[in-house]
Amino acid sequence: MSSQIEAREGTSEALGKVARRVSGLSILLSVALIVCGILAILLPVEMSLGVVIVIAWLLMISGVVQVIHAIRGKTAGSRLWAGIIGVIYFSMGLFLRLHLGIGIAALTLALIWFFVAQGVIDIFAYFRMRKAGASAWHLFEGVITLVLGLMIWRHWPSGSLWVVGTLVGINMIINGMTRLMLALAVRGAIKAIEETA
Repeated sequence: MSSQIEAREGTSEALGKVARRVSGLSILLSVALIVCGILAILLPVEMSLGVVIVIAWLLMISGVVQVIHAIRGKTAGSRLWAGIIGVIYFSMGLFLRLHLGIGIAALTLALIWFFVAQGVIDIFAYFRMRKAGASAWHLFEGVITLVLGLMIWRHWPSGSLWVVGTLVGINMIINGMTRLMLALAVRGAIKAIEETA
């Protein structure tokens, strides 16, 4: 009997160490996300151009991988479709890389829809977990993200050049704050459990 109690205590102590380590890593990543968000707000045009360039290169690389997959395919039908998809990916990436302005406007439109969807999902998440600690941060994040999406819709496409970097920066800060508050709530719960044990 005492060996079972010792095993349980050892397991709970090990789980507590893991939980503290994970919450510490979560706090560190949340702070890094906040810092990157501040940098994105301070350099919105550079952030916008950087995001479009990264997406363009990712599309081109994906296109090359798809074409390689098409060449190695087993049947003619799968090779044809994989080849077509690869050419489309590569063409879109090349087009975005050569026409950054159009890419920024298109990305801004995609971000509008992303922010609106993320805001609605976060608001619904709040209603599903409103009794949990720090759930109000989900509501806060959802409302802010939804409002940002609707605000940028009013200025599209004229404000696209600075919008992508600024909105991504604001969203990174809000996400970082939400994750930080949730990680601190988890750490507080771990501390409360350890004190009662």
